[in-house]
Amino acid sequence: MLQRMRAFVPAYVDLIKLGLPILVAQLGFIVVGFADNIMVGHYSTEALASASFVNNLFNVAMFCCIGFTYGLLPLAGALFGRGEHERIGALTRTALWLNTLYTILVLGVMTVIYFNVERLGQPVELIPLIKPYYILALIGMVPVAVFNVFAQWSYSINNTALPMWIILGTNVLNIAGNYALIYGHWGMPELGLFGAGLSTLAARVVGPMAMLCVLLCVRRFAAYRKGMLHGCSRRGDVRLLWRTSLPVSMQMTFESGSFTAAAVFVGWLGAVPLAAFQVCVIVGMLGFCLYYSIGSAVAVKVANAAGEGSKAGMRHMAWAGYHVMLALMTVSCTIFVAGGRHLMGAFSNDPAVITLATSLLLPLVVYQLGDATQITFANALRGTSHVMPMLWIAFVSYIVIGVPATYLMCFPAGMETYGVILSFSVSLFIAAGLFLRSFLKVTR
Repeated sequence: MLQRMRAFVPAYVDLIKLGLPILVAQLGFIVVGFADNIMVGHYSTEALASASFVNNLFNVAMFCCIGFTYGLLPLAGALFGRGEHERIGALTRTALWLNTLYTILVLGVMTVIYFNVERLGQPVELIPLIKPYYILALIGMVPVAVFNVFAQWSYSINNTALPMWIILGTNVLNIAGNYALIYGHWGMPELGLFGAGLSTLAARVVGPMAMLCVLLCVRRFAAYRKGMLHGCSRRGDVRLLWRTSLPVSMQMTFESGSFTAAAVFVGWLGAVPLAAFQVCVIVGMLGFCLYYSIGSAVAVKVANAAGEGSKAGMRHMAWAGYHVMLALMTVSCTIFVAGGRHLMGAFSNDPAVITLATSLLLPLVVYQLGDATQITFANALRGTSHVMPMLWIAFVSYIVIGVPATYLMCFPAGMETYGVILSFSVSLFIAAGLFLRSFLKVTR
C-alpha cells in the first residue's frame, strides 16, 4: 500500500504545483466574496437578501458562460502536449469570438428575466434594490467570459500563475471599490448595494484587459501571439470547440441552476431565510474553491496525457487528484466545524440571520464529500475531451432529481432552509458516482 502511494508522489507534486496558483486565486475570490457580503450585510439585511437573489440567479448565467470557455482547455492542453504552440494561439482566437457570441445569447435570456423579475415571488420591498444591481451584473457578463477564455489558454500551457496575479489585482480593486462606494468613503457617494455592483463591474472589465496586454507584450508568449494574430483557423475548429464546450456549459448550468432554484424557494420563505441562505452558500464556497483549484489542475494534466495518447496516465492523474481533493475536503470540513459559527456571524448584525445560518452547518458539512468527488471526476472527464456524458449526467442529477428533492425537503417535509441545504447532498452524490463511472469507461 505504501509503495502504491509513493508512485503517486510525483503526480501529487505536479498537481499541487499547477493547482496552487489557481488555489491562491480562488482564495482571493473567497476573500472578495466574504468582503462583499460582510460589507453589504452590515449595510442592511435587505441589501444582503437582494444580493443573494441576484447573485444566485446570475450564477446560472455565469456558470453557463464560464463552462463554455472550458471547452478550450482539453483541446489546447492536448496541443501543448504535442508542442503545437502557434496552433494553440489560433484556436484561442476562435474560442474568443465563439464565446463572445454565446455569452451575448445568454445575456439576452437574462434580459428577458430582468423584465419579469417581479413575477419570481421575491419580497416586494427588495425589488427596488434588486433591479439596479441586476443591470450591473448583466453588463459584466461578456468581460467575465473573455477573461476566462484567456485563463483557459494560460492553464492549458501549464501557466496558472498569470491568471492568479491578475485575479488578485482585480480583487484588491473590487474590495477598495466596495469600501468607497457602499459606505461613501474617500469622497465617494454612498450607493449601498449599487456601489458594490459598480465595484465588481470595474474589476471584471480590468481583468480581460490585463490578460490581453500580457499576451500581446510578453516575449515568451510570442508563439501563441503569432498564432492568435496571424495563424490560420482550421475548418473544423468551431465544430470542435462547440462539441467540447456545450456539454460542460450545460453541466455547469444545470448544477448552478439547481442552486438558483433553491435560492428562489428560500426567497418564498422571506428576507431573513434568504439572507441566511446566502451566508451559508458563501461559506460553502470556501470548500468549492479549494476543490476547483485541484479539479482544474486534474483537467490540465489529464488533457496533457490525452495528447500523448496515455490512458494509464489519464487515470493516474485523476486518482492522484482525488487523493489531494480528499485532503482538501478534510481541511474544509474542519474549518466549518471548528469556526463555522464565527464565519456565519461575520456577515450580518441581524441575530435572526446569524442564528439561522449557524443551524445550517451540519448539512453544509454533509455535502462536501459529494462536491469534492463530482468536481474531481467531472474535470477528469473534461480533460479527456469526451464530454457528452456530462450533459445527461448533470441534467438527471441536478434538474430531474435535485430540484424536486430541494422542493420536497423544503416545503412538504417542512424542513425549510435546513432541508434546502441538506438536499444538495442528493444531487451531488448522484453526480459524483455517474462522473466517476463515465471517466472509468472512457479510459478503459
